[in-house]
Amino acid sequence: MKFKFTILLAVASLSIFTISCSNRKVTRIDANEQIDINGSWNSTDSRLTAEDLIKQISNDVWLTNHLQAKNKKPVVIVGMVNNKSHEHIETETFMKDLERSFLASQKIGLVQSGKKREELRGEKADQQTNSSVSTMKKFGLENGADYILQGSINSVVDAYKRQKTVTYQVNIELTNIETNEVVWIGEKKIAKYIKN
Repeated sequence: MKFKFTILLAVASLSIFTISCSNRKVTRIDANEQIDINGSWNSTDSRLTAEDLIKQISNDVWLTNHLQAKNKKPVVIVGMVNNKSHEHIETETFMKDLERSFLASQKIGLVQSGKKREELRGEKADQQTNSSVSTMKKFGLENGADYILQGSINSVVDAYKRQKTVTYQVNIELTNIETNEVVWIGEKKIAKYIKN
């Protein structure tokens, strides 16, 4: 009797699982559509923040000063953006949004950073012995960055019973690599009200 009950319970559980899985529906959406399912940081927040910060940085006096002093557009390297918020945020996607916005503005040059730069240097080293002299890329011809962009993502959560607000604050700084002078600081806040 106990064995039959166990089998019956297993069959019932499998049936419920199958029925619940068959109700799932996936719909393709526009990647730029703003959908906020659970109130967490999402791709829309990342993209909108990057676009806003690049507008700020592209219209600030530091850029005019650089163009007057050097007579050419500045070259920037995007450094680390640290996640200090209460949730997991993939900062690499945010950094890519910043880089994409830099390139789209066409006001600021961009050079590779971190592991990708090391991979490029490794390829150049390999070419020194494995490529023809006419196609080999030489060492020492990289564009040096004038500035480095670094920052952090922070959050403040205020919750009571079934309500909460989450405020994300993104701060980024642009620093002159040669002098260590901070030439620009940008900030973007995103606030969300969530009611369960």
